[in-house]
Order: sequence, then C-alpha cells, then structure tokens
Amino acid sequence: MSTEIINHIKKYISIHPDDEAIILGFFKENNFNKKENLITLNNTCNSHYFIRKGCVRMFFVNEKGVEQTIQFAIENWWITDYLAFENRTKTSFTIQAIENTEVLEIDYKNQEELLKKFPELERYFRLIFQRAYSASILRTKYLFDFSREEFYHHFKTNFPEFVTRIPQHILASFLNMTPEYLSEIKKREKS
Repeated sequence: MSTEIINHIKKYISIHPDDEAIILGFFKENNFNKKENLITLNNTCNSHYFIRKGCVRMFFVNEKGVEQTIQFAIENWWITDYLAFENRTKTSFTIQAIENTEVLEIDYKNQEELLKKFPELERYFRLIFQRAYSASILRTKYLFDFSREEFYHHFKTNFPEFVTRIPQHILASFLNMTPEYLSEIKKREKS
C-alpha cells in the first residue's frame, strides 16, 4: 500500500507511526487509464481522490457543448466535487484522467470513520480544503484581472509542469480561450 499519502499528511500534522497502517486501511488503490472518468456528470459523488501518480481534470460541458476545464490535480493533490461529496448528491462535473493515473480513493463513509478514529486528521483535511478553495478563488480573480494572454503567462510561470503535461485543447479550456488562440500566443512567444 502506498505511503505517499502518509508523507503528505505528515507535512501538515503529526501522526504516530503505529497509526499509519490503520490510516492506509481506510483507502483503496485504484488505477484509471488516460481519458477514463473517475466521476461522471449526474452520478452520485461518493469518493475523494488522492493522486499518487498522473494527472486529472475536472470539467463541465457548457450550453454550447464545449468542455470547460475548471481544475487539475497532479501527484500529491486531492480532487473531488466537494459539494456533491459532502452532500452525497449527483455531481455537476466530470473528473477525467489526462494521463494513466494511480489514486488512493476514500469514500464518504470511510472518510467519516477515519475522522472519528483520528480526529487530528480533521486539521489535515481542513488545510487541504482551504488550499483548494484558495486556488479556486485565485483562478476566478485571474479570469477577471488578467487578459487571456496574461493568464497563460502567469499559469506557465507558476505551474510549468501543467503546461508540458496537459494537451493544448484542455489547457485552453482551463484558461478560457480557444486552442487556436493559445496557439497564437505560443507562436508569438517563440518569435
């Protein structure tokens, strides 16, 4: 069983070494192939995913039928539709593997049991949720503050690993531009 999550937890809180195997027991390992969905639109969101290896995205399809990517997750990041997970309702999003991806998955019932058994993990998950919320708020601010080209350059500077790993059409949807416009920006960059 993977220890990546234990190492990640230890960055935020202290846990006793004897508790590590017990904590890991609440998770199950799962693998998703490239383009395979972890969560699908209009299905009940039962799981929270810790990315061990790979890259995933969360997206929805807008009224014009265009995919709008709103979030990515790579190694040592968490992802789910938090509102649907908390309420155990149908999700408004799809979460899809961009690369072959290995995750540690915890369902709602097991996460609640884990938090009852190890209340100190409440702090860990609170910190993770705060980081996810902050990233979402900043992305919204950038959509309003930056031109599309400025947003691309900001994203490329701060998250270079995404620019090299994510297909251009998916990156363009995250940056709220067409793939063609992103190509123009990249061409100007090389000139």
